[in-house]
Amino acid sequence: MNEIWDRIEAWLAEHAPAVLAGLNGPASEQEIDATERALGVTLPEDVRATYRRHNGSNKDGAALFDYWGFMPLASIQDISKILNDLRTRGDFDGYQNDGNASVMSREWWNPKWVPFAANGSGDHICIDLAPGPRGHLGQVVEWIHDAAERPIRARDLRTFFSTFAKELKRGEYVYDPEYGGRLKRRDDG
Repeated sequence: MNEIWDRIEAWLAEHAPAVLAGLNGPASEQEIDATERALGVTLPEDVRATYRRHNGSNKDGAALFDYWGFMPLASIQDISKILNDLRTRGDFDGYQNDGNASVMSREWWNPKWVPFAANGSGDHICIDLAPGPRGHLGQVVEWIHDAAERPIRARDLRTFFSTFAKELKRGEYVYDPEYGGRLKRRDDG
């Protein structure tokens, strides 16, 4: 993961220093362990390695990819608690997502989905720690709170960030200083 982050940070330093400045420093092993305990999960090594590099973005940091902000561990715990409480309370009863059950859970929200990115509108990109029999532990799933689709964005977090680094190098993202600054896809108007 460090090599991938080296490439991302080098691009940010040249093209979007404000986004780079918004990344938090590393999380400690104790913070990562505490997050696992709070969520009742074991995080894959690529997730742990990412958080050893950056504990998300700070609250004033620009969105790292498109409209998605990179969540620190404390926010992951907070959002997971809220969504898990809503699930326990029954707010998601009667809803299913349109995902392929052989690849992922059909639940509206699964407590083994660990959000790591948020768009500020209640939507998240999550690490799936409860995949279906043909899915992959740690696959990256997009969770839109009011849509039944649950697209799989990548096989794992390593692939997600590796693809992002390649897209940066190919010039697919530009820095947009509006709305607090963010990286956006070049073709996003």
